Amino acid sequence: MYKNLFKPICDWIAALVLLFISLPLFFVLIPLLWLTQRQVFFVQTRIGYQNQPFNLIKFCTMRNAFDANGTLLSDMQRITPLGKFLRYTSLDELPQLVNVLRGEMSLVGTRPLLPEYLPLYNEFQLRRHEVRPGITGLAQIKGRNQISWQKRFELDVYYVDNQSFFLDLYILGLTFLRLFKPQGINANSDQTMEKFQGNSV
Repeated sequence: MYKNLFKPICDWIAALVLLFISLPLFFVLIPLLWLTQRQVFFVQTRIGYQNQPFNLIKFCTMRNAFDANGTLLSDMQRITPLGKFLRYTSLDELPQLVNVLRGEMSLVGTRPLLPEYLPLYNEFQLRRHEVRPGITGLAQIKGRNQISWQKRFELDVYYVDNQSFFLDLYILGLTFLRLFKPQGINANSDQTMEKFQGNSV
């Protein structure tokens, strides 16, 4: 009942209210991003509920920059000062409220990952797509990008099996607290998040 009826309604109402409240931030950030980066939004295909692809929307935090050989520079070399601030405060995630309104995401769920990872999952890991992806989730409050892929998937499937109104409130509450003391934003000094390479045999 909660997963299929109550949660989608709560998500839609909450996303609408949060989007309205955050409109002043949009009016400030959009021109700033355009002036400093010439790109405002970052749109990327991700895999969502029941393995279906969708376009995730974020504020752009990195510029397209290449070395002398035409190779894309590392994440940390491409991130802009404004982008670093947006990531530190998680304000880069605000446009995903539109994804929630469109029914592609939830406020709480499993973070949507790249399509290239889909054939690399085992049967257990694939279960993370049994719920709508979330702006935040259990893995995000337990270490974000600094925990291992194995641990992240374990937390994802735990959420799939135990999702409830009170668990969502717990995750949202800790997410709010993390805004004042961000942790685990980057996987290492060069990457914001290490790529999933599949499961060792």
